[in-house]
Parts: sequence; structure tokens; C-alpha cells
Amino acid sequence: MKNKMIRSASLLILTAAFVSCTGNYLAINSNPYEVTKEQMEARDYAIASGLSAMFGTVISTDVNTAQFTDCLLGGTQGGYYADANNGWTNTISKYNPTDNWTNVFLYSDKVLPQLYGNMSNVEGISDDPLVRAILKIVKVCVLNRVTDTYGPIPYSEIGSTGKIQVAYDDQPEVYRQMFDELDEAIALLDANIDSSISPTTDQVFDGTALKWCRFANSMKLRLAMRIVYTDFRSSKGLTARQLGEESVSHSVGVMQSNDDNARLSPLAFGKDGNPLYTACMYNTPAGSLTGGDSHAAADIVCYMNGYQDPRREKYFTKAQFPGDNAPEYVGMRRGIAIPALSTVGLLYSGVNFVEGMATPVQWMNAAEVAFLRAEAAGVFGWNVGGDAKSFYEQGVRLSFEQWGVGGVDEYLAGKSLPETYADPNGGVGTYTTQLSQLGVAWNDAASKEEMQERIIIQKWIANFHLGNEAWADFRRTGFPHLIPAMESVVGNNTQGIRNLLLGARRMPYPADEATNNPENYASAVSRLGGPDNMATRMWWDCNPAVK
Repeated sequence: MKNKMIRSASLLILTAAFVSCTGNYLAINSNPYEVTKEQMEARDYAIASGLSAMFGTVISTDVNTAQFTDCLLGGTQGGYYADANNGWTNTISKYNPTDNWTNVFLYSDKVLPQLYGNMSNVEGISDDPLVRAILKIVKVCVLNRVTDTYGPIPYSEIGSTGKIQVAYDDQPEVYRQMFDELDEAIALLDANIDSSISPTTDQVFDGTALKWCRFANSMKLRLAMRIVYTDFRSSKGLTARQLGEESVSHSVGVMQSNDDNARLSPLAFGKDGNPLYTACMYNTPAGSLTGGDSHAAADIVCYMNGYQDPRREKYFTKAQFPGDNAPEYVGMRRGIAIPALSTVGLLYSGVNFVEGMATPVQWMNAAEVAFLRAEAAGVFGWNVGGDAKSFYEQGVRLSFEQWGVGGVDEYLAGKSLPETYADPNGGVGTYTTQLSQLGVAWNDAASKEEMQERIIIQKWIANFHLGNEAWADFRRTGFPHLIPAMESVVGNNTQGIRNLLLGARRMPYPADEATNNPENYASAVSRLGGPDNMATRMWWDCNPAVK
């Protein structure tokens, strides 16, 4: 793992220009009248740089940060990646991580300080409604990942005071504010739907208001589904169902095609390229074809092997176990005694990035939105413009199209089950329990539970690399069933987890909060409903079937 924090060229320039602003979260006061051409150009450049830096906080473009938040946390807890560096003895997957593994979302200067500092800068120099809408949407994207990691977090106070150590908002209140900010952004975009900004300013949607509006509505649907088991009411008195239905019925609606996908262009990356690619490749042994610190998890490989999923070649590198009958794709089990990477670990399938360092970073895709609508319609009876089967099959088709593979009709008719896990490394990690009794083919006579499991499995496969979203779905629904950490490795963990099938439900707050922000920390913990450890469930993790 690298010790040096890597920053993109654009962020370096922005930091040089606004170092005091980033440190103190001060806004820039810009006179809109009688500006010179040079001032206009400087302002436009500052807006572009500020937006680029903000985009780099959703899934961090800083490799060290992304490794902790998306590879070692979301990637493992979502069942996508497995820790492969045998030098690590304290990991999230073993439920014994050190504080520097779990504090990153709140304490890294590449997440909240970078977000708020640059947001303040851009707000001070731009009154463009599209720009202002983008600021609100990006803020929600970042803070949603943070609150879904810890529970109560600083939200309403952090931007106004300019400090991290401020009062925490209860999680329902965080969600109210996120819905409010999305609604404000949607209203701005609705009123300016034909407007645009320079494509060079926007590395996500090339400056198109329509696509930002669809993305905002899709985020609103994602958040509405997250809280579906709660009794939530928004600041306008709306329920989760009303918020979800509102997002779909909006004049431009939600994402419907892969042209609508939200993804960060490589133009926004630093010299190390896609941060997840680089983090997975850290410490790759000489001659290895499968990568380094992170490899493909056994969980997703078992499902996709069993389904004979043609997306495997896009998702994973081939395993290197010897022998004519060696399996083509073999994931590594999470929460095990990690084997030596240079001799054994390198034999397992790696995480594939189809364009290498230049692979765009996905934020959200149309396939996920189709699966959200399938679950909303079929499991909860929401009016989202169609029926569960149609949206389910649309989600699979969109994912196959996104990844450029054929055979979708055969796949949708499939009835085979996920394979059980046979570890080629002497059977050390073998797990013989059948992960699911469901094939891919839709069942019109399915119960609500079966319908939900089938939808979530395919949504999970389609969302590959979006580990934090997968982890949230796993906690909310209990699906997909994942391979638990090994009891012999976890032992008497210090994080309170006794049911390994349930796994981690949240991350503990940064240890320094207890001394640097004691009153606010104590208040936040009191709202958790349990101790500040990985076993305590957060507010929306209340599905009675997940126990």
C-alpha cells in the first residue's frame, strides 16, 4: 500500500490557487460586473477545476483513499473483492481492522474537506443554475456513502462552520436533507432543462442538464428504496413510496438507457488512472497475471460460474491454477488466513478492468435503476411505470449491453444454481453450503421473498465494482447470500459480530472523535441504538426478515 497521497493535475492547480479556501472552507467573492476577459477565463477555469475536484470525492480519484473506501471496505463487504495481501493481519473482512482502515470516509482530506472546500469555491464564483444543481447532486452522492457507512454523521453544520468536528445529524435527518437537496437540484434542472455548460467542465455528463436531471431522479429512487422498511417522512411529509414514485413520474424520469449512465471520465483521473484498478494492482508479484492487493471474491465468482454468465471475462482475469481440469475462474474467499500472494494468492482470479487504467469509474447505471423499479413494483407494489418481470429482464439486458456481451436470451432462461465453493488451495476456504436455490429465469408464481432475492442477485451482478452499494443492499435485504468469514480466523473479534452470516452492519467512528469531539460523538453514539462497533445496525437496516 502506498504512503504517498496522489493528486490529479487539476486538483494540484486548484489547491495552489485556493489553498487558504480549502483549508478554511471560505467562499470566493467574485464581482460579476466589469470583469476582464482574463478574469472571466480564470473564473471559468476555477469552476472547471472545482467541479473536477468534487467529482473526485464520490468514488475518490485518490488511490489510497479509494483503496480503503471501495476495495477494502465496500469491495469486500459487498462480496466483489477479497483481500489478497498476506501482510495484512487486521482487516475489515476479519472484523479486527485498525482505526486507519475504518476512519477514511470521515477523516481523509480527500473526501469531506475536498468536497466542501471546492463546493464553497465554486458557489462563490458561479450563479449558473446547472452548476449549482451539480454541486447539490454530487454532495448527496458523497454524503450518502458516508452516512451509510457510519449512521449519524456531520451534515448540516459542516459546511457552515468549516470544521469536521461539529454536531452530528441523526440519520433520518441526513436523509431528509439529502432528499431536499436532490429536489432543489431537480427543480433547478427542470427550469433549465435545455441548458448546458462546457463539456470540458463536466467529466460526467458533458455538461448536459437533461442527463444530470435523470441522474438526480435515479439517486432519489435509490435512496427511497434504501429506507423502504422504515417509517420515514421527508420534510414535505412524503413517504419512501411517494418519493420513489415521484422520481419516476418526473417529466424526464430516471435512467433508461446506457447512454444515461453516470460515470467519471478518465480525463478526471491523475497519473495513476482508475483508482480502483491501481489499488487492486498494488504489490502485484512479478509475472502475475491476476493482480496484487485485491482479487476477485469467491462470492460473485460462484454465482456467475453457476449461471454460466458471459460477463465473467469482463469482470475477472482467469485463474492460474495448474492442471488440465483447473477451473477457469476461481475467486478467493473473504475473511480467511490470506495465503502468500507471491506463491498461492496470484493463482486466484483477479479483478478485471476492461480498459485498464483508462476504465471510467462507474457511479450509477441504467441497469441498477431497472432493478430498483423491479423491486419497487414487485415486492412493494409501487407505481413505477411497469411490472417487476419487465423491469427485471430489462435490467439484465441493459447490463449485457453495457458490458458488450451476447447470449442474454439464453441467460434469462437459465435455471442452473450458483456453484458451491471448492477452494483449490488444499480446500482451505471451501464452503459447501448452497448460496441460493434460485436460477436466473423469472418465476411468475414466486413469493415476495423469492422475487426480491432474484432481483437483488442480478442487480448485485450488474453493479460490479460498486461495493458500497452492494453492501447496503445486503444489509437492507439479506441478499445475495454471501460466504461468511471463517470462524477459525475471526475468533473473538472486538467488533461485536457474533453472526458471521450477517457480517458487518456499519463501521465504527474514527477513534479520535471520542477525544476531539466528545459531546457530539457521545450524542451520535446514543442515537445508534447500540455500541459503536461493526455489529450495531443503523436506522434503515430494519428489515424484519434479516436476522
